[in-house]
Amino acid sequence: MLAVTFSALAYGGVLCLLFPSLLTTPDARGHYPLGLVRFLIYAFLVAGFVLGTLSALLRREKTLAITALALATAATLLGGSTTEVGDVSGAPGYLGLDWFLLNVLVLALLFIPLERLFARRPEQPIFRPGWQTDLAHFAVSHLLVQVTVLLTLAPAALFFAWAARPGLQQAVQSQPLVLQFVEILVVADLAEYVVHRAFHRVPWLWRFHEIHHSARAMDWLASSRLHLVDIVLTRGLSFIPLYVLGFSPPAVYAYLVFVSFHAVFIHANVRWRFRPLEWLVVTPRFHHWHHAAAPEAVDKNFAIHLPIIDRLFGTAHFPPGRWPDAYGLAGPPLADGWFRQLAAPFRSPAAR
Repeated sequence: MLAVTFSALAYGGVLCLLFPSLLTTPDARGHYPLGLVRFLIYAFLVAGFVLGTLSALLRREKTLAITALALATAATLLGGSTTEVGDVSGAPGYLGLDWFLLNVLVLALLFIPLERLFARRPEQPIFRPGWQTDLAHFAVSHLLVQVTVLLTLAPAALFFAWAARPGLQQAVQSQPLVLQFVEILVVADLAEYVVHRAFHRVPWLWRFHEIHHSARAMDWLASSRLHLVDIVLTRGLSFIPLYVLGFSPPAVYAYLVFVSFHAVFIHANVRWRFRPLEWLVVTPRFHHWHHAAAPEAVDKNFAIHLPIIDRLFGTAHFPPGRWPDAYGLAGPPLADGWFRQLAAPFRSPAAR
């Protein structure tokens, strides 16, 4: 698996060098350290070849080894780490392959070791049942970053421009960035609480959100199991108050970085308790109860960042010192597979 991972990362990196206008995020292109990118491609190719060869020699089953060696060979034939950067002139649309590769690399390097060293469920393997489905959700949401960002920003600009007041926005932007970050945290989480609770209480919305709750194992990758409609509606509606209030871009970017890691962390398979902070910020134990299969935990813990919101609205469930025994939906499991889960909300309950 390591051989396949390294070879796939190298192959993806080479494709990004060859077709930057089609496969890379325009706002990020100018910020990548090209020397480091080429070094990583070289290192991953070497690792893919070495580990793939070892796998071919040591394992009776050769499928993974052949896959890894084929990817590494294809990347090398295309130019490997010395590939010339292709034309960056304007393509009308792009896939965020660079965004996907970067996130896989950073999040896997960070969370897989943490989940091995501090696992709450040490018996749960890295490649547990359903990981392919979750990786597909992860890939699609990152590859379609242009579409999801556009659909996130468009509703606010199209339907709520009338609510934006320059005077109010200037006053908001004149505040210290740290204060703006805290305000964004509060405002965004209040909006997310309302939207999240609606996804649980409105039957046709629940058909999309139950995809996220169908995961029966909690880890860093389970956070990606989200229907595209769920992603677009939640982000789009939560962005409206930020747009209207007009927070400074640096404060918004800081929040986006924070939420990118925090949303993954609260799903992670780690046993940390954070006792002094458990009622100040959402921790893995708090959010795990939101995914619990126990009847007592149904429709609880909607807040993403601030548990006090659930306490104020009477939806907090946080038994002292306890973790859930099981996760997922009541009844038979939802079918695995990205395409099946994409289509599931539009099918009958029996078909789902």
